[in-house]
This record gives sequence, structure tokens and C-alpha cells, in this order.
Amino acid sequence: MASSKEYADFISDQCSGLSARAMMGEYVLYYNGKVVGGVYDNRLLVKPTTSAKELMPDAAYQLPYEGAKEMLFVEAVEDRAFLEKLFAAMYDALPEPKKRR
Repeated sequence: MASSKEYADFISDQCSGLSARAMMGEYVLYYNGKVVGGVYDNRLLVKPTTSAKELMPDAAYQLPYEGAKEMLFVEAVEDRAFLEKLFAAMYDALPEPKKRR
């Protein structure tokens, strides 16, 4: 099942600096230019950085799609303050975007 554009838009509207880019029926999420996770089957999944694991110690690990690395499932998608805190905390641990030629 692919994610709906409406759900991806809802997630990206929850946090300033967050944007979604469609990719093969799903959505990759960027926070201030860095990939933080994605919307897969209408689920918000984020990279399992140390800060994300600290903020969500009981979060379930889920696969975004078969063959992918596990990511953390974010349940509190309606809590804007939590999402802002989560993505801001994750930002420094994420790699810089690769420069395009």
C-alpha cells in the first residue's frame, strides 16, 4: 500500500523545516535539508539515531519496505512540539546531504 499525499502533507506541515519528497509511492522526509526518515504505508518512520532512541525509548522498530534497514515508528504524529524536538535533536547526528554534480 502506498502512502497518501494527504498524510505526507499532514506530516510535513507538523514541523517547520520539514518537507516531503515523493519517491516510488512513498515519501522521503527532509529536515532542513537532511534526510530524517519517511512516510511509508502512511506511517512516520525515522532513522534510529541515538537522540531519536533517547526521546522514544519504547518506539517499535519497523521496516519501511522489504529489504530496508529498520527504522523507528513515531506514534505521536499530532504532537507538533514533540516532532520539533525530535527532528532538531536528530539533525546533528545526520550526515550532510551529498553535493550534486
